[in-house]
Amino acid sequence: MIYIFDVDGTLTPSRNPMDKDFKDFFKKFLKKKRVWLISGSDKDKTIEQVGKDVWTNVERVYQSSGNQLWVKGELKYQYEFKTEDYLKELLKIFLDKSEYPHRYGNHIEERPGALNFSVVGRDCTQEQREHYAKWDNEHQERKDFAWEIKERYPWLDAVVGGEISIDIYEKFKDKGQIVKDIRGKFEFFGDRLYPGGNDFAIQQEIIIQKRKGCKTHPVKTWRDTEKLLHSIYNAR
Repeated sequence: MIYIFDVDGTLTPSRNPMDKDFKDFFKKFLKKKRVWLISGSDKDKTIEQVGKDVWTNVERVYQSSGNQLWVKGELKYQYEFKTEDYLKELLKIFLDKSEYPHRYGNHIEERPGALNFSVVGRDCTQEQREHYAKWDNEHQERKDFAWEIKERYPWLDAVVGGEISIDIYEKFKDKGQIVKDIRGKFEFFGDRLYPGGNDFAIQQEIIIQKRKGCKTHPVKTWRDTEKLLHSIYNAR
């Protein structure tokens, strides 16, 4: 059995490091179990959150929604996504028309195989991040922007990721692409396992590929993940 984890919101508080006690337990868990990570973020951001000791000791780390693969600190695969001007212009329009009143910089970030867009901007503080997340939960701005991108450009996909952003990539270059690499059974843990969330593609691939014995665990916070892992660790 392979245990696969989203990072932000699943193993860690959003854009913050792992809880120390949970991290100590997780390191014991990955010594006993086969563990993979998959994140919409890049390598450096993931290392900031889980630490290099975890990042280099899991079996595999998929960055940028599976568009980059690292094994024990060595880059094994990378898919490049060329960001066209028409997409950048649309995102600038979104930035101008958003009714959210604050902007903090770093709104469009290119990643291997993907583009990340945030109205509030990735340079915001944790408090500003939480303020936007609460506002967006009420207004559903990111969901609407993602829908418009997919309507305008059917060859692209856009999903809500983390607390403040949208992940944009070519069709079928979402997190679901890693399922083809998995031999045997796996369990996936993610905080966005719902339509429009950036973890949902993995659940869809389980159904499409008729992967018997594979399942997903929707969580709301890292504390939910911690509870589940304690029960798995103690039972098996």
